Amino acid sequence: MRKQKNKLAGLQRRKAIAGYIFIAPFILGFLVFMVKPFFQSLYMSFCNVEVGAGSFNPVFQGIDNYKRAFAIDPQFSRLLVEELSRMAVDSVAIMVFSFFVALILNQKFKGRALVRAIFFLPVILSSGVILGLETDNALMAQLQVAIEETTSGISITGAVEEILRTAGVGVRAFEKVFEIIDKIYDIAISSGIQIIIFLSGLQTISASMYEAADIEGCTKWESLWKITFPMISSMFLVNWIYTIIDFCMRSDNEVIEKITKVMVDEINYGFSSAMTWIYFLIVIAGVGISSLIISKGVYYYD
Repeated sequence: MRKQKNKLAGLQRRKAIAGYIFIAPFILGFLVFMVKPFFQSLYMSFCNVEVGAGSFNPVFQGIDNYKRAFAIDPQFSRLLVEELSRMAVDSVAIMVFSFFVALILNQKFKGRALVRAIFFLPVILSSGVILGLETDNALMAQLQVAIEETTSGISITGAVEEILRTAGVGVRAFEKVFEIIDKIYDIAISSGIQIIIFLSGLQTISASMYEAADIEGCTKWESLWKITFPMISSMFLVNWIYTIIDFCMRSDNEVIEKITKVMVDEINYGFSSAMTWIYFLIVIAGVGISSLIISKGVYYYD
């Protein structure tokens, strides 16, 4: 018994060492390249930064930049609430979409490898270089304008909404559903990594568990809730954190656009740093609280 415990302890120690080796490049890079700018931006958020000839001259002014962000600036508070609301809705939609796509891709059918590759293509298309080319492409921009002018704002969900309104059915309850359907392309293109993570979790579940459940008379629906969900519950936590962080880094994030505009166009490094720290702390708090809630339902199988 003691020998078996020593083997398990040795295995856990080797896994821990492997984990530290994998995260060592990030830790080293963070310490070398990010620690100094991290604390510099925090200090700048309390200063009025005067830009000189090749230098910065921060003048400490307390929490004035933070007061300006909440009490004076007419846009920041509104954009913050809108983006956080959009983040909550989109993150849930991405989680649901990626999970059910992973369930489908985990089945055995012809052409499964091709379908998996197709679902991974959005990850490549949404990479930094490709996304930058798409954003800066004047032809794509003109084509999008032409499509919007031609369709005159008509969409499938708009037509359905008009039918419901004509039939006397309230549409306010369906507004979020219509919003998600209208953004199905954005949801799909943001779900590539999450699908892979869910798929890797599904493939670790032993087939013998499902076979035993079938023998006991469990339906597929019961197996989904009693076996699949508990066994990959840790993947939900990982995907939730990844989805929120990924949303905060998107190019269409209006809060980031606002911060960039103040920093680049107005050359106001103090105010932009304050807004950055406000956004950062709110996101970190949201991630921490939601992760704490989700982690209570996580099941770890030894």
